[in-house]
Amino acid sequence: MSDARPTPGGLPLRPAPPGLPDAMPRPPVIAESGDPFSALRVFRVAARIERGRPVRLDDIVSALNAAETDWLFDRTVVMDALVRLQAAWMADYRNTTGIVLEDGPYGPTVIIEDTPRVDPWIVRRVARELDACRESLAEFARLDRLGDA
Repeated sequence: MSDARPTPGGLPLRPAPPGLPDAMPRPPVIAESGDPFSALRVFRVAARIERGRPVRLDDIVSALNAAETDWLFDRTVVMDALVRLQAAWMADYRNTTGIVLEDGPYGPTVIIEDTPRVDPWIVRRVARELDACRESLAEFARLDRLGDA
């Protein structure tokens, strides 16, 4: 037993014992509408879908769930993110032909126009969403973690 007294803010850690796993599994995340982390993932997939032809919303949901194994996306969250993307397109280009959401014979679809202006634009949208994620993380880091203690 040591006579040392604990000091606030000091937690010296000794080396990890042999065999202590390094990996820390992440908890699953349920994607939410309006969340920049969810929208970022949807926008990144939208940036890579085939241009100029209808793509089923359910196929996008499936692709997201396959790629992001610790996330769970549903149709509503993906549609909401695509509606945001469509609204941004309409605000930037003043037309509705760039991103078209419609009902198809097998459910909702999205068509992203096949023009040279789409890729740079969608990359900028992804970058903006990434900035929103970073700001959200920064706000979280600034929270008072001690509370009223």
